[in-house]
Amino acid sequence: MSLFRQKHATTSLPMRAVALIAVLGFALAACGEAEIEPEEAAEETDEVEEADEVEEAEPEGDGPHVVVTTSILGDIVATLVGDDGRVDVIMPPGADPHGFQPSASDAAMMREADLVVANGLDLEENLVSALDAAEEEGVRVFTLADKLDPIDFDWDGPHSHGDDDHGYDDDHGHDDDGHGHDDDGHGHDDDDHGHDDDDHGHDDHDDHDHGPEDPHVWFDPVRMAEGVQMLAAELADVDTRLDATEWESRGEDYAAELMELDEEIAEILSAVPAGNRQLVTNHDALGYLAARYEFEVLATVIPGSSTQAEADAAGFAALVETVEDAGVTAVFAENTDSTTLADQLASEVIGRSDLEVEVVRIYTDALGEDGSGAETYPGLLRTTSTLIADALS
Repeated sequence: MSLFRQKHATTSLPMRAVALIAVLGFALAACGEAEIEPEEAAEETDEVEEADEVEEAEPEGDGPHVVVTTSILGDIVATLVGDDGRVDVIMPPGADPHGFQPSASDAAMMREADLVVANGLDLEENLVSALDAAEEEGVRVFTLADKLDPIDFDWDGPHSHGDDDHGYDDDHGHDDDGHGHDDDGHGHDDDDHGHDDDDHGHDDHDDHDHGPEDPHVWFDPVRMAEGVQMLAAELADVDTRLDATEWESRGEDYAAELMELDEEIAEILSAVPAGNRQLVTNHDALGYLAARYEFEVLATVIPGSSTQAEADAAGFAALVETVEDAGVTAVFAENTDSTTLADQLASEVIGRSDLEVEVVRIYTDALGEDGSGAETYPGLLRTTSTLIADALS
């Protein structure tokens, strides 16, 4: 009996030990969980605090709301703004700024903007009253072309330009050292960039005439290099989110890109022989390109500086004779207007001579559609320059 009890007792002790260990294990596990939970809670609290700090570091608001008139300026402003604001462009790609009619919603959008950017010099002929109305209601309206030392229209007749290259002096030409753009090339003193009440150039509005100064300033990337820095300064003035130095940096970076683009375009157009550097265009849009890269605008199909003018029979007959006498082999039409008159001119010249005249459609007053190569401002300059070089080389 005693032996059995001893044996039974001996075999029962380990089972009790196992049970005791199990109980202790659960207790330790519970204790461990109690110790870990505060640490996890602390980590979660730290993460929440860090997220709060990030949110606090982000600038408040959605950035400036900028309304831009033309597709070309719209692309430039959108490049500067990026994701740090809202940019609405009134005219779509392919729209002729000379003849574009704004809607009531376009006018309302301008009045609600923080900043309205327009080309100026009456390029947007039918938006002048809407721009004036927005400005009268306190909207900041910035026009660019009038601040970039615009060149003058200088006519010898209804179609042809004089030989003085639009009065564009040697400071803007490409000298032996490259492009020779010194700091004083555009002659803008400190007062040129102020925003006086009369600084937007909306005074004289003839029906289809820009006046003495050419508004097609975007065809000179050097001038526009200065222009993008002015636009960046305007954006800095209306933006409450980003530091002014950020906008200044963006303007400088874009300006550097445009100076490189100037060199690239000069290289593209260098393929055109000196004897072929005469341009016949639909309307007078290429004065700045001609002045910068040593071309001559020989004649325009539409008399005057606007696509809204009309050719007369006598003037058209004189134009045919001018083109024939000069031996021109290409007439440049535009993506914003019909090629009918350019086609008629080419047909008349071909019928009167042994010249083969080609009508080449280029991109002038508006961006091209997607896939055209001219869907951005730099793309428009590259594509148009390439089309000109190919046609005249």
